[in-house]
Amino acid sequence: MKGASKPRLVWFDANRVFAAFGVVLIHSSTDFGGKAFPDATQGERFIPVFMRSLGEFSGSELFFMFSLFLMAMRVDKKMPAYGIAISQQAQRLLVPFLFWAVFYAFFRLLKADAFNYAPYIWNQLGQVQSWIGYLILGKSQYHMHFLPTLFALLLFYPVMRSATRFPILGLTVVVTIGVMNNAQAFLWGLDIDPTVREYIIRVLKIFGYVGYGMAAFAIYGLWNDGIPRGESRLIRRVGLYFAALAYIATLPFFHIAFETGEWGIRRGWDFYGHFLMPIFVFCIFMGGQFLQWSDRWSLLSKYTFGIYLVHPLVIDVFDVLIFKTGMSQHMTPWMIVVGRFAFALPMSFAVTIGLSKLKPLAWTIGLGPTPWDIVRSSRAST
Repeated sequence: MKGASKPRLVWFDANRVFAAFGVVLIHSSTDFGGKAFPDATQGERFIPVFMRSLGEFSGSELFFMFSLFLMAMRVDKKMPAYGIAISQQAQRLLVPFLFWAVFYAFFRLLKADAFNYAPYIWNQLGQVQSWIGYLILGKSQYHMHFLPTLFALLLFYPVMRSATRFPILGLTVVVTIGVMNNAQAFLWGLDIDPTVREYIIRVLKIFGYVGYGMAAFAIYGLWNDGIPRGESRLIRRVGLYFAALAYIATLPFFHIAFETGEWGIRRGWDFYGHFLMPIFVFCIFMGGQFLQWSDRWSLLSKYTFGIYLVHPLVIDVFDVLIFKTGMSQHMTPWMIVVGRFAFALPMSFAVTIGLSKLKPLAWTIGLGPTPWDIVRSSRAST
């Protein structure tokens, strides 16, 4: 043990790895078009839908939670000027985002060509409006929304810091996501330009997700003040209970997918169950801070950012492989989903580790200096 803080934070690293597992599972549990196998029978859809429901114990919202927790830790230990803090986050998040946004804009052609919709993608690539969507909303791939949204959330960190001082403000996440849900439902009912609606909905999502920041900063404040072993055990039990309750709340959503093969719309308690789940899962791990965690969690956790970024390309390679070889014609939905996850998870780790060892590319997954930092360093050494 090298001090008190490091062992206590292994639970946090384990949480990050769990989130990576979950997000890969979520994106592995659909058909080739991202749906819940509408052409299959209900019996054939059961395992894919069930696996998707398990994956949603994690997901991108949990990535928001621990990213915002880290921000709370940074600004508490050393409070930089607002401009400096935002500049640092822009370099950490938006520089890799620009690389991957452009990469996925063209990489999608691999799957598009195999599934005969390449002209549609080429048409997108030739439109300025599409590129604005790629670079602002992250629409070049289904997971790319995370980085620009997270950066926008960090702009609100001075507001979130109030929850570190007054942890009860963490409960306002229920209000913020509720307002987001209500306002989004209203917007979908309006006859407005779809593109304009997308941008307004993203703004609403950012305002709603600030609640995750309030929750993360509040949890950090409590953790930083010190939570004894006994109280930690109580937090873990409560987290487990409410996570189970949130899962039960989402069952109507998954029942619709099971019956129809289409992902429904989260409206009531299934909405709250889904969006509050990350907080309960985070509390489970924090409540386990005194458990005997293996140091391997910390070793694996440094690759989770990269896994989030690269796993869609691994999934696309798997889909193209089994489709072009004809293997998919002999596979049931559960075989496709299980096979895809068994392939995507280790290969995403492998690709991420490989990129981390390539100095010119390690920055793309947050594990190395940016190209201009490398140039600046080389100039300084000459």
